[in-house]
Amino acid sequence: MWAKSGSSSAAHWRPTSESASQDMYFSADVETDGPIPGPYSMLSFALVVAGSFNGRRFHRPETYDESFYAQLAPISDEFEPEALAVNGLDRDALIKIGTPPAQAMRDASHWIRERCGDAKPVLVAYPLSFDWSWLYWYFIRFTGASPFKHSQCFDIKTAVAVKRGIPLSTAGRKHLPPRLRSTKDNTHHAVDDAIAQAEIFANVFEYQGGED
Repeated sequence: MWAKSGSSSAAHWRPTSESASQDMYFSADVETDGPIPGPYSMLSFALVVAGSFNGRRFHRPETYDESFYAQLAPISDEFEPEALAVNGLDRDALIKIGTPPAQAMRDASHWIRERCGDAKPVLVAYPLSFDWSWLYWYFIRFTGASPFKHSQCFDIKTAVAVKRGIPLSTAGRKHLPPRLRSTKDNTHHAVDDAIAQAEIFANVFEYQGGED
């Protein structure tokens, strides 16, 4: 497990202080060995600082170097081979060397709080439902509380549908116009995918409509 955060706390990217109330966004990606938490396990996850918004201005990070990554020990014996084929993670190795989930979730909570200051953390994903369900379940199960509370989350897919004026069913990533896409490929490594998603999030947040 590692957290990339600069050489000291002073080096962390921080939200602006133009408003006493603002959100700080964290792009999240999870890789699992099945469809739901509990019977199945989250094998890795990443969080990437994706920007802040004070109600007037959205601030996009200059880089996406602020990231947290963990590979976790499985919590059950159940898994779906198809899921492992997608993410390429070695489940047998993680049984032996994966970070205990309680430690990983405590470390992630601390990392989030350290970067937020007085801002409110908001989880971002595309779509939100899968990644949120896993992270929320793991935070509650292993730490007793989620840094994102029960509802501090942002679904990029819904934002795309609203901003482009299209049905939600046609707002998936494969339908994104070039100006909203990420410059990075989807690799199914949690850090890579969280960074790509953070880029899309910023593009969508700043999107004012008009020609794609």
